Amino acid sequence: MTEAPAPRRLLVAITGASGAVYGLRLLQVLGATAGVQVHAVVSDAGWLTLRHELDLAPEALRPLVHTLHDAAHLGAGPASGSFRCGGMVVAPCSMRTLAAIANSLSDNLVIRAADVMLKERRRLVLMARETPLHLGHLRNMTAVTEMGAIVCPPMPAFYLRPKTLDDIVDASVARVLDLLDVPHTLSERWQGMDKVPA
Repeated sequence: MTEAPAPRRLLVAITGASGAVYGLRLLQVLGATAGVQVHAVVSDAGWLTLRHELDLAPEALRPLVHTLHDAAHLGAGPASGSFRCGGMVVAPCSMRTLAAIANSLSDNLVIRAADVMLKERRRLVLMARETPLHLGHLRNMTAVTEMGAIVCPPMPAFYLRPKTLDDIVDASVARVLDLLDVPHTLSERWQGMDKVPA
């Protein structure tokens, strides 16, 4: 008798930038995806943003995930390279978190887990959320990109003609799922357009 394959572990971190809905939506979609085991970690500022923007407390996230890790627990599984994890997304990624990842300042589980993903050459996607950007932000984005991360700001794709806020959120989440190689039907794929007559 053949054993079922082990589920693919994915880690979602939510930090203190505006856009907590992106992290929530990722957890909802990944939690409903067969063959995926979802882990999550929320920074202290991330909890503040979840409460302020979505009126959510930890009790609302626990049913969506296999394990909700404490950001202060540097002994948790994701802090080690031996914890097999197929990818990590920071959604949203604050500029503070971006700076800490760029400089390997592993003072909480979000940063340490991201550092592990980079050192183990695993997929790390950062939904960086700030505007406008100053030179320090841009340099940190360059640094994490050179280290192997993917900076994927949540930007509306208006060519998809979104009709609701949910459409806009789902389009950005869909891009992240593609980067994680997770199948989805969240948003239509661009099929090209007719050539404009000369």
